[in-house]
Formats: sequence, structure tokens, C-alpha cells
Amino acid sequence: MHSGAYLEAAAIAVDLLADPAVDERWAGPSALADFSVGGLAGHLARQIHLVAALVDADVADQEPRDLLAHYGAAAWLGEDADAPANVAIRAQSDEFAAGGHAAVLAQARAELATLETRLPEANKDRPTLLPWTGWALRFDDLLLTRMMEIAVHSDDLAVSVGVPTPAFPARVITPVLGLLTELSVARYGQTAVLRALSRRERAPETISAL
Repeated sequence: MHSGAYLEAAAIAVDLLADPAVDERWAGPSALADFSVGGLAGHLARQIHLVAALVDADVADQEPRDLLAHYGAAAWLGEDADAPANVAIRAQSDEFAAGGHAAVLAQARAELATLETRLPEANKDRPTLLPWTGWALRFDDLLLTRMMEIAVHSDDLAVSVGVPTPAFPARVITPVLGLLTELSVARYGQTAVLRALSRRERAPETISAL
């Protein structure tokens, strides 16, 4: 189960959120188009909030999707910054961050403390309804999706405020890179990914999974 790895990733995200540079640049632009630093920090903190909201959820009355099907149906994946799904994500993030840096950080710390108690007891195979999609994932797969979000957006936030990108332990980054590789293969095909990783002279322009 990814619970221990997720908790490590979430703790690293909280440490990044606590960096004074995030507070100092809260209202400024981030490295992501149309995201302020505060909005991006709110989006990162939501990856803890969403798990805290679902850790005690009821068993969903539907079969969980696998992760390729989950991302294959995602309205935001591969879309431009001004696509409706991405506009909605930014609006949610801005709303979550509206209370300011101290409030976002305090909530993230409190929710992480709750998860440190509750998460080890969670059933990894429990079908869990995602309210923002209308379908279910295995709870353990949900944790992996949040680990990926934390790793990716920790880099975005660190770059935005001029601090080093956090290093994640192997039990976090290995499954995250595995997921991103699967998504990239699904999007571009195995030959493109193979060449990007092994042959610079034949590498495609991009194999970005997201």
C-alpha cells in the first residue's frame, strides 16, 4: 500500500509550503500559466485535503477504474491552460488559498496530522468515489494519483519561488515515475518513450505525460 509513501510525500509538501519564500511571493505569478504562487500553493495543499476528505469515505457502489482509464477520461489532461477544466481547477485552487499563506499552511499541517493516524488503517482496495469525476478508484490508486500531483506541483512551486525542488524518497518517486511513464506510453506509444529515454538522436520533441 502507498500509505507510508504518501505520508512522506505530503510531509515534504508541507515543508515546502512552510518556506518563507512561498509567503513572500504569495500574490505574484507562478511558473504555471495563469496561476499565482498562492493559487499553486493552494493546489498543492489540496492534494492533502482531498485525501483527508476521503480517508473515511463509504465504499463506493461501483467498480473502480484502473488508472489508465481514469486519466484517459480526465477532462484536463493534455488541454491548454484556458480549457474549461483547467480554468475550473485554478478557480478551486484560488478559492482554497483565499485565506492566505498562514491559513493554508495550518490546514495542511492539521490534515496531515489526521492522516498520519487514519491512513495506516485504511483499506487499500476500497472502491472510493471521487466526487470531482463521478467514478471510483481503489483507495491505493487514489493515493498514487495524489503522490504524482504532489511531486509534480512541488517542482512547480519550488521553481516559482526560487528554492530547490524537494527530493522525494525512492518509494515515492519510483511509483510516480512509473505512472507518468505509463501515461506517456499511452499518449505517444512505446517507441517514442523508448527513444526519449535512450536515444537523443531519435528522441521526439516531447513525451510529456500531462
